[in-house]
Amino acid sequence: MECPFCEIVAGRAEAHLVQRDADAVAFLDRRPLFFGHTLVVPPVHVETLTDLPASALPGYFARVQAVAGAVQRGTGSAGSFVAANNRVSQSVPHLHFHVVPRNPKDGLRGFFWPRSRYPDEAAAAETARRIRDELP
Repeated sequence: MECPFCEIVAGRAEAHLVQRDADAVAFLDRRPLFFGHTLVVPPVHVETLTDLPASALPGYFARVQAVAGAVQRGTGSAGSFVAANNRVSQSVPHLHFHVVPRNPKDGLRGFFWPRSRYPDEAAAAETARRIRDELP
């Protein structure tokens, strides 16, 4: 089976894109913790952070940093949670960082967080646009 994130990177699978360049592709998570929950993936298939070539780190993490700021501004959140799993709890075996908008008393406790869905494609598209508009 093809990697679902590689399918998005190649344009063969639909996603609400937030950012795309030679260093990273960012798109909304299909089952967000909060609206604006964005995944940032390298455009090459690597499973974990330790598999990413050191030469790719500066560009990739610059995109993760930019998306974190854009998610906060685009969603009006007070902050964000940025994290990645390496193999354990990694639902898709392609390196990806989660950028989750956070607010005080938003209800998230520990790492057992309920997922939701966007009410429709228009809401997801609008959320992606707001974040995209905040990127440098």
